[in-house]
Amino acid sequence: MTLGKRLFDVVCAVGVAVLVSPYILWVCYQIWREGDGPILYVAERMKTPDQSFGLLKFRTMTVSASQDAGVTGGDKSQRITPLGAKLRKYRLDELPQVWNLIKGDISFVGPRPPLREYVEKFPDLYAEVLQSRPGLTGLATLVYHRREAELLANCKTPEETDATYCNICIPAKAKLDLMYQRRYRPCLDYWIIWSTLKQLSSKKRNKP
Repeated sequence: MTLGKRLFDVVCAVGVAVLVSPYILWVCYQIWREGDGPILYVAERMKTPDQSFGLLKFRTMTVSASQDAGVTGGDKSQRITPLGAKLRKYRLDELPQVWNLIKGDISFVGPRPPLREYVEKFPDLYAEVLQSRPGLTGLATLVYHRREAELLANCKTPEETDATYCNICIPAKAKLDLMYQRRYRPCLDYWIIWSTLKQLSSKKRNKP
């Protein structure tokens, strides 16, 4: 990561943290009021092929340690709380990740940080992808997030979810992440951030 990119992340992350802090407090209160578990969910993710960190999210599912392995597919849909569904729809469950941004675990733009199990399953692929600092959003997130959500939502078992993610989603996202890596320019980051905000704003305008 370049010094300019890091400075951009820190300055913008601090600004965003100040701007959204009232909403973060409101969401914390709503999750606490449900009384069904912790407010935050700390997920192990990989910054490099051999360095992990705790990615912060608002908890959007009922607590079940035995079912927390792997990515979320249709097999876990019954665990998503009503508030959690709204947060996930607009990616607001990721607001606590401003702390990960400030710490330097992630950047604003880059590949989404993967689970350890997939890095270990595809070491050569992630050795390339994770040459870029993982991001809050990225080209793969912008282009493929909706398609990935649709594919995983149709999975009925953990095994089906894992197979779909490994065989379809990981290769598709890696192709986009490596394209971003090869063509990186600061203006590309600005375009991805702006396009992500437009995409989320469009969801809010079109909500039923």
